[in-house]
Amino acid sequence: MSDRILLKHGAGGRAMRALIEQTFVQGAPGELPPGSVGLDAMDDGAAVRLGDRWLVVTADSHVVSPLFFPGGDIGRLAVSGTVNDLAMMGATEVVGLTCAVIVEEGFSRDTLERVVQSMRAASREARASIVTGDTKVMGRGEIDGLVISTAGVALTDRVVRDAGLHPGDRIVVTGTIGDHGMAVMSLRHDLGLEGDLASDVAPIGQLVALVLGRHGDAVHAMKDPTRGGVASALHEMAGKSGVGVVLDEASLPVRDEVRAAAELVGIDPLYIANEGKAILGVRADAVDAVVATLREHPLGRRAAAIGTCVVERQGTLVLDTGFGRRLVAELEGEPLPRIC
Repeated sequence: MSDRILLKHGAGGRAMRALIEQTFVQGAPGELPPGSVGLDAMDDGAAVRLGDRWLVVTADSHVVSPLFFPGGDIGRLAVSGTVNDLAMMGATEVVGLTCAVIVEEGFSRDTLERVVQSMRAASREARASIVTGDTKVMGRGEIDGLVISTAGVALTDRVVRDAGLHPGDRIVVTGTIGDHGMAVMSLRHDLGLEGDLASDVAPIGQLVALVLGRHGDAVHAMKDPTRGGVASALHEMAGKSGVGVVLDEASLPVRDEVRAAAELVGIDPLYIANEGKAILGVRADAVDAVVATLREHPLGRRAAAIGTCVVERQGTLVLDTGFGRRLVAELEGEPLPRIC
C-alpha cells in the first residue's frame, strides 16, 4: 500500500475505494439508527429514517480542467453531480443544496460570475435550490483556479441501494456512454477531433422520478457511472450485490463521435466518465416498460438494456462480443483525470 496519495486514489476505480475503506470507513463510529445507510455502505449518500420517510444526504467536490467545455462547465457539473447522487438513492424530492467555493487569488471575477449563473440555471432545471454555502480564497498557486464543494439533502419514501442487484435482473443505462469524458479530453488536449463531442452533464432527478413513479418496485438498484465509467460502477454494484454481470456489446449505446475518438486515443468507452446518465438494475419482466418510460423523457431518449445479472462469477463484469466473451477488468484508477 502506497504511503502517498496519488491521482488514482481519486479516480473512481479500485484504488479510490480501497483508500476510502481503509482510511475513512475502517473504525468509523456507528452512530446512525438501526436500518440507516451510513458511511460503511459506500453508497451515493447516507439515509436516515425521518418519521415514515427517509432523509438522504450526499456531499461532493468538483474539479475539472478546463472549467468550461462543450455542453457544460464546473458550475453545471457541481449541481448535477449532487442532485444525481441523491436521485441514485431514490431521493428526487430535493430539500436544498449547499455550495462551498474555494477560489485562487487572481481568479477572474467575470469567470466566477459566469460559473455562478450556470449553477443557478442548473438548479432551476433540477428543481433544487442552493440554500447556503461558504467562500474561501487561497493564495496564487495553492489551488488550480476553482474548486466547488456541494452537499444535498432530499426526501424519499423508499431508499434504492446500489447493492440491490438480483440474479436475472437486467442492466439498463439511461443513454449514451462516454460523452462527458471524451468531450473534456478532446478540448483539454486540443485533439482537433471532427464531430460534435459534447458532455452529457445534466441533473437527472426528474428522469429518475418518472421511472420510479411508474415502476418503482421493479427498480432494484441504481448508480451513476461517473469517474471510472460504466465499468467501474458495475464492478462496484456487482461486488456488493454478489452477482456477476454479462454485458451485450451490441446493445451498448455509444455515439459515433465518442466511439471514433475513443478508438483514436485507445480508451474503451466503458471506462469513460458520464455526468448525466444512470445505471439501473431492473426486474426482467419489467425491463421493456422501464426502457419505454425512460425514452419518453428528453434525457432518456437513448436508454437501452445492456446486460444481465447472473449467479456465476460474482463481482465480475463480462462482455459478450457476439463472437465470444471476455472479462472487463476493473481499473486501479481512471485514464482521464480531473473530469468531475
